[in-house]
This record gives sequence, C-alpha cells and structure tokens, in this order.
Amino acid sequence: MNIVILGLSITISWGNGHATTYRNLVRALHTNAHRVLFLERKPTQRTAPDLGEPDFCEIGTYASLDELQQYTEQVREADMVIVGSSLAEGNAIGKWVIETARGIKAFYDLDAPATLTELEGQGPAYLSASLIPAFDLYLSCTGGPALELFEHKYGARMARPLYFSVDPTLYHQEYREIKWDLGYLGAYSEDRQSTLQKLMVDAAAQWPTGRFAVAGTKYPEDMGWPGNITMLHHLTPAEHRDFFNSQRFALSIARAGTSRFGYTPSMRLFEAAACCTPVISDYWEGIETLFELESEILITKSATETLRYLREICTSERKAIGMRARRKVMAHHTAAHRAHELETYVGELMTLDTSNEEQLETIN
Repeated sequence: MNIVILGLSITISWGNGHATTYRNLVRALHTNAHRVLFLERKPTQRTAPDLGEPDFCEIGTYASLDELQQYTEQVREADMVIVGSSLAEGNAIGKWVIETARGIKAFYDLDAPATLTELEGQGPAYLSASLIPAFDLYLSCTGGPALELFEHKYGARMARPLYFSVDPTLYHQEYREIKWDLGYLGAYSEDRQSTLQKLMVDAAAQWPTGRFAVAGTKYPEDMGWPGNITMLHHLTPAEHRDFFNSQRFALSIARAGTSRFGYTPSMRLFEAAACCTPVISDYWEGIETLFELESEILITKSATETLRYLREICTSERKAIGMRARRKVMAHHTAAHRAHELETYVGELMTLDTSNEEQLETIN
C-alpha cells in the first residue's frame, strides 16, 4: 500500500512518546513493502532530531494547516491515510483528510484513555466526537471496553486495538555491568508520581544499600529522593537497551485512570521484557491477558512487595522470568506483529465493503 501518516514528530523523541511507536510501525510496514510518507509539524523549539534521514519512509513537514495542503495530492491518492492523536490543529486536519482522501481513512489514538475522558466533556482539541464516525478505521492503543465505547457510544465504524510494540533488532539481551537493582524509565507525570513514590522511592528509603535509577524528562530539579536513587536525564531510544540491560529488575507503572477504559500496555514494559530484564509492575486489569503473572511478570502493590522481589529472588529465577517474558513479547508484541495486525484490519475492512456492495446489488 501507499500510506500517508500524519502524526507527532517521528524524528524527535524528546518529550514525544509517540516517536518510537511510529518508528517501529513504519519500519515494519516498510519491511512488508509498503510505502510510507510521514507528515509532521515543523518544531517550534530548537530541539535537534535524534533520527537521521530514515531509509524506511519519506518525511514531509508543515508549519500550518495551509502549508499542509501542499501534500493534497499525496493524501488524495494514498491507499490509506492515518491521522494520529494529539496533533496541533488536529480536528481541522482530521476534517481535511476526511474531505480529501479517497482511500481508507484511519485514526490512530495513542492517547485513548485521555481521549475518552475528554469526550465525556467537550472533547479533545485534536478530535471532535462528530469526526469519529467519518473514519473507516479507529485504531486504539487501549484494548478492552474502550473499543466498545468508541464503536457503540461514539459511532466508530470499526475500532480495533493497535498496541505499542518493540523492535527486536533494537531491544535484546546484552552483557552489561549491573548498576542498579531496580530501574524506571518514564517522563515525569503527576498521575504516576504517587505510584512511583509508593513502589520505588519508599523501597529505596527502606533499603539504603539498594541501587535505584529513574530516567526521564520533566522531573523537578529537587525531588527530595533518597541518595541511593540515581536520576538520569532524557535517554534517546538508542540508549534504552543499555539502560534496561544495566538493571536487575525494571519497574513498569500504568498511568492513573487508564484501567477505567480497558488496558494500555506500555512500550517500556515490552522494551524491558525484550531485553530479558524481569519486570515488576503495578496491577492493572487486563495485564494477565498479556503476561502470565508471577511467571512472566511480577506484580507489586507496595514497597514491601517490591523489596521482597529485589532481595529474595535468586539470580537463576530472575533470569528465567526475564527469558519467559521475552519469549512472550517475541511471539506477540513486536513491530512486525503490529504491521500484520494493521494489514489484517485493512483486509477486514475491504471484505466488509465488498459484502455491503454485494448486498446493495442484490437489493437493487
């Protein structure tokens, strides 16, 4: 297929969690012989791209909706156009795509819990409720009840899950000196902070000889954390593998409120597991559909439980948990799996269209 994607930047990952998702998916689509044009807004701040000239897609940039229209022909002639969530002027861009594209029109919601929360009010600036039925395909990073809500409450024609994924060529086990007993990778977020405090910071305070690390952007300068927590600044995607391979366990935390609409497995969870680093996670409904609890992933509800895993699980069992988790990720959650799922949804949509056309011919 000839595909056009309009999303947040694929070239800049700083403060942009969507970048890695798009890179993984587009690389996999390219491997499957699809052609992708990725359109992103020109950055307003002087943030250097951490992705060079990619060989897996073309990049187009625009500074405004008017400037975006220079790509009218590409959007009109594409087999599929995907509009991503959280775009500046996203609602207007969505309307333009609906009116312009002749092929399949899809919306990829990488912020589905926030979208559903805001739809209960006036709706997010990047997507009005009236636009949802106009898309042929609604892709959601959140599975479970969220899909039914998009279809039955908001009129999505076909809502399907397209979870985050991992690129196995970038994330795998490597020998590294173990620097930390437990590491956490994630930008500062108020809705996750209390859980991070309970599951890691309090554990660090109770175990002064333990070694902990937090990596991510936007953290306040002085968090008042114990001295055995190392604070790292922004890590580019190329540095994630080294980080995960340098820790005995990785902590995964779901965003508050996500379980209200279903389940949203984080990319960092898949990345850590792909590196054979056993994951300690808070519990969220649906996690058992992705990993076998206590065998492939460890669940904690308190600092005490976190410390029990860190201090009592022997090296052989720790490595076995990591290996089992990696096998699960390689079997179900790679970028290649997501590309195949997207292709399957397109086939399902085309079959549905053909069936509807045949029914109309029969009626006529």
